[in-house]
Amino acid sequence: MSSLSAIRPKNFREKVFFRSLRSQVDGNAKVEYGLTQIIGIGRRFAQAIVTVAEIDPKVRIGALSEKDLNRIEEIITKPIENGIPNWMVNRMKDLRTGEDHHVIGNRLEITVKRDIDRMKKIRSYKGVRHHLRLKVRGQRTKSTGRHGLVVGVIRRSLKSKQ
Repeated sequence: MSSLSAIRPKNFREKVFFRSLRSQVDGNAKVEYGLTQIIGIGRRFAQAIVTVAEIDPKVRIGALSEKDLNRIEEIITKPIENGIPNWMVNRMKDLRTGEDHHVIGNRLEITVKRDIDRMKKIRSYKGVRHHLRLKVRGQRTKSTGRHGLVVGVIRRSLKSKQ
């Protein structure tokens, strides 16, 4: 057991919980990869958070101090004010507010659903494609994406009995 304490500091946590983000992260993961467990944060955005927070990317999340975790949480909630460029956020020029901000967690899922519902309501091209459950972004539909359409082939023996 004593050799394990040399590897992990005393304040090491197996799970790290961000209260305001309502998400739990594996404490054994390195900071950059651990942050990607939060819905709405990818690897590139996680790298930017670590750079702005001036945290060593090789450190495990469970070994971070409470001060560092609060700093990460602050950067995630207000990325533009903390030095992350506008083009990195996932909600640029929001339709309701006109501001740039980053949406994460359940709010991201709700926001995407609202956007799709709005497109369906105004009957835009993308909205119609979503409504018909077809490909939206210009992919070909002749040979791929044929799930749930064909019932199957009826054999001759079954066909002759009918």
